[in-house]
Amino acid sequence: MEGLLLSIHVLAGIVFVGGSAIAASLFPRYVPVTADVGVGSAVGDAPTQVSTETERNRAVAIALHRITRGYGLFGIVVPVVGIAAALVQGRIGEIWITVSMILTAVAGGLLALQIYPRQRDALATPDGGERLRKLSMLAGIYNLLWATVVVLMIVRPGSATA
Repeated sequence: MEGLLLSIHVLAGIVFVGGSAIAASLFPRYVPVTADVGVGSAVGDAPTQVSTETERNRAVAIALHRITRGYGLFGIVVPVVGIAAALVQGRIGEIWITVSMILTAVAGGLLALQIYPRQRDALATPDGGERLRKLSMLAGIYNLLWATVVVLMIVRPGSATA
């Protein structure tokens, strides 16, 4: 049972957490942005909004947004199975498990409460890219949290059998 739980935990982490991390990181590159080009010489004319980069693609951004959401939702398998594996192994009280669970909760909250809603807003109302810089930073923090969890899983500081 322990081997099966660990296998599911690792595979789900690779597929779902990895997929959501990549999608969240790539999203800012593809979502359309607008820039004022100063067209409209009469008083009161609004500047024309145009895409600033030809590689930006709304369809790709929408797909990445859906991947972020879907894989983020399926990613709940990772902590659930991880906790089950820790219970089966009798490791639930070890510090590295506790810290990993806290970091996982922070990463999940960041994805659900910051990254996904900001992606949705960026698709609904493109701007000049200001919001995308913050979204890129949040995706980086999300990835760093998961990288820290992986290191904790390998090093297992404070483990009885480290």
